[in-house]
Amino acid sequence: MFTNFAKRFTYSVLASALAFGCTPEMEQASPNESLKVEAANSALLDGTVNRSVKFKGGHYILISSTALPADLESQVRSLKGNVKNMMNEVGIAVVTSSDPDFAAKAGKIKGVSTVIRDLNVQWFNPADEKMIAFDAEANFGNPPFSGDDDTYFDLQWGHTAIKAPAAWNAGARGKGVRVAVLDSGFDTDHPDLAPNIDFKASISLVPNEPLQYALQGVGSHGTHTAGTIAAADNGRGIIGVAPEAELILVKVLGDSGVGDFSAILNGIMYATHQGADVINMSLGVGLPRNGKYLHDNGTPDDSSDDFIVSDTKYTQELINIFTKVTNYAAKQGVTLIASAGNDANNGNKDQSLVYIPAGAPSVISISATAPLAWALNPLTANLDFLASYSNYGTSDIDFAAPGGDMAYNGEEVVTVAGITTYAFAFDLVFSAGSNLEPGKGGYYWSAGTSMAAPHAAGVAALIIGQNGGQMDPAQVKAVMRASADDLGKPGRDPFYGYGRVNAFKAITAVQ
Repeated sequence: MFTNFAKRFTYSVLASALAFGCTPEMEQASPNESLKVEAANSALLDGTVNRSVKFKGGHYILISSTALPADLESQVRSLKGNVKNMMNEVGIAVVTSSDPDFAAKAGKIKGVSTVIRDLNVQWFNPADEKMIAFDAEANFGNPPFSGDDDTYFDLQWGHTAIKAPAAWNAGARGKGVRVAVLDSGFDTDHPDLAPNIDFKASISLVPNEPLQYALQGVGSHGTHTAGTIAAADNGRGIIGVAPEAELILVKVLGDSGVGDFSAILNGIMYATHQGADVINMSLGVGLPRNGKYLHDNGTPDDSSDDFIVSDTKYTQELINIFTKVTNYAAKQGVTLIASAGNDANNGNKDQSLVYIPAGAPSVISISATAPLAWALNPLTANLDFLASYSNYGTSDIDFAAPGGDMAYNGEEVVTVAGITTYAFAFDLVFSAGSNLEPGKGGYYWSAGTSMAAPHAAGVAALIIGQNGGQMDPAQVKAVMRASADDLGKPGRDPFYGYGRVNAFKAITAVQ
C-alpha cells in the first residue's frame, strides 16, 4: 500500500485532512485515500542535480578569512550592491546586486577571500503536506493511562519512548533553558505555546512575512516542532519534552517552506546572540557533492541541462561557511540539533549528497524511530523501529529519537484517549499546530526526522536545566551519548548512532 514510501517523504510529511467536530467520533476514510503521501518534489539521489535547490539571482555571500573590511558597505555600494546582513563575528556578509559582474568585482575587495551565489531552497513543501486537525474545544476526557491532565498526552508515545515522564517526576522540566526553533511560521497564539514564548526575542527573518503562520488548510510545521520541545504543562492539549523551557521562535523560512541558504546562517547567529542554549533545526537540504545546481532561470520541473550550473568547489564553500557559523555558535555555548533527512539514504554507500545542517560540524544529527501499530498495543509495543524514510549511516547519525511512520498496512480502527481512527495514524507524532481560529489552538499528526529532532532538543534542554542553565555543547552531547539506549550494534551504528535518546537516564547522568 505504501510502496517506496520513504522516497516520497518530504522533511515534514503530514497525514491527510480529517477534521474533528465536537464529539470524539470522526468521519471514517480509508488509509489509501485519507493518508496517502504525495510524491515529493525534492532531491532524488540520481547523482545529477537537486531540483529543490537553485541559485538565487542577484544574491551573494561574501566571505572573509579573517574579519570583514570596516568599509565593506561603502565598497559594495560603489559596485552597485547593497549589504543586507553582516555577520562580523564569522566574516560573512549577505549582499544583493543587479550587476551580472558583481561577484568578480567584489572578489577584488581587500579582505574578501570568496564570493559565492546564495541559494534558494525548498526546505520542505507544504503543498505535499496534509493534516488531521482537531477541535481543541472537544471534550475527550482525561487520558486513561498517564494520570497527566493534558488532554492528548496519551497520544504522545514519543515521550514514553524517551522516558520523559520519568524525567519530569525526577524534577527535570527545562526551567531556565532557552530553546530557539528555526523553522517556518508559528501559531504564536496557540494556548500550548504562548505561555513559553519569549515574544521579545522571537522574530521573522523572512522579508514581508510575519512570524505568525498564515497558510490555511496546512498544518504549521514550526508550531508542531516547537510543541514537541516545550508545549506548556497547562492541563490541556499536549505537553512538551521540556515543558518549562523558554522558546525563541525564529522564522527563517517562508510559510511555503522556501528560504535562502543565508537565512539559516542568519538564524543561527541571531539565536546565538539572543542567548539560546539549544537550537533546533527541523529542516535540511542535500547539497550535491558533484557541484551541479539549478540556475535561477530554471524551474524544478525543467530537465534541460541548459539550466544546470556545475561548480565543483561551490558545495565545499557552502559547507565551509556553514561550519564557521555552527562552530561559532557552539563556542558561545549553543547545542545545535538537526533532522538527519528523509530520503532513506544510506550514507555508508551513497555519498552523493551532504546534508545540511545535519552534516555540519558541531551539529547533532537525529534519525527517526517509530512504532508499528502502537495503538493496537500501546503498553507493550516496540517504539524503536527505524522509520522507513529516515536517512542513516555510521558517520551521518549521532542519535535517534521518535519521528513517527506510516509503515503499518493494517486497516483496524481503534480508539486511544477518546480519539477513534485507523491504527496506523497513531504511529505518527502528535503535536500542536493546525492553524485554527486565533487563540483556539489545534493539533495534528506528522512524521519525519523533523519530528525526531525536537524530541532530542527537548532532552538537551532537560540536561542543561539540570546543570543549572548553562553547559558546554560537548558536555551536553557527552551526557546524551552516555545515557542513550544503545539499540543497534554496540557503539555507534548506522541507524541509531550512539542510541535513542533517554531523558530520564540523561538527567540522572547530569545529577
